[in-house]
Amino acid sequence: MLTPLDYTLIALAALLAGVVNALAGGGTLISFPALLALGVPPVVANITNTVALLPGYVGGMIGQAADLRGQGKRLLWFLPSSLIGGLIGALLLLTTDEALFEALVPWLILVATALLAVQAPLRRWMRQRAGKAAGAALPLPLAVAGIVLAAIYGGYFGAGLSVIVLAVLGLLLDESLTRLNALKQGISFAVNSSAALYFLFSGHVLWTVAAIMAVGALLGGALGGRIAGRIPPDRLRAIVVGVGLVVGVVYLVR
Repeated sequence: MLTPLDYTLIALAALLAGVVNALAGGGTLISFPALLALGVPPVVANITNTVALLPGYVGGMIGQAADLRGQGKRLLWFLPSSLIGGLIGALLLLTTDEALFEALVPWLILVATALLAVQAPLRRWMRQRAGKAAGAALPLPLAVAGIVLAAIYGGYFGAGLSVIVLAVLGLLLDESLTRLNALKQGISFAVNSSAALYFLFSGHVLWTVAAIMAVGALLGGALGGRIAGRIPPDRLRAIVVGVGLVVGVVYLVR
């Protein structure tokens, strides 16, 4: 049974996760371990975290609506594959033994941390690549296959999904980083929507916790948008990577 202090800590963790997502990405590496630290079982923590942070993707899509214009054909291909991949990941999670998932948790955290660590050099590479050629023919079947794999990972464990999707898009499409990021928002929303809708009927969602986290994440996202120009994203990302490494190693040792 969670105490009022526990709920307060969860709200603060979600608030911080919202700020981090708005500034650098990787907020799940704060909110998910916070739930684990309070004694929430790993599968329940993962599912509750996925449902709670879903509203944040809506804000991301609204914020980049202009950059999604002209990408309707891509969305027609990517959104169904994202929904399918997210559902497959959710099914895999709910069929995974609790003990097995608990054993996988430190490795999943470390993988997500590593992805966040390479985000900055990956973005630089994508900018250079996009600067050399833009608007080339779209290899849709290949891109769809990559998105499905990323979506399966995201439905199973949400941390690092945005980085994976952006990497796949950057490898397979010749497009500006801004438009790729907008496409990523739509794909991430579809993946998490599919998984969250399936999780709604799983009986594994802590609804009070999810509601508190959703409010905290929304407020954190708004706050992050206001202070975006004051905190260097690279510095914040380095802090989150450090936290992720510590959390991953601690759970690995345990």
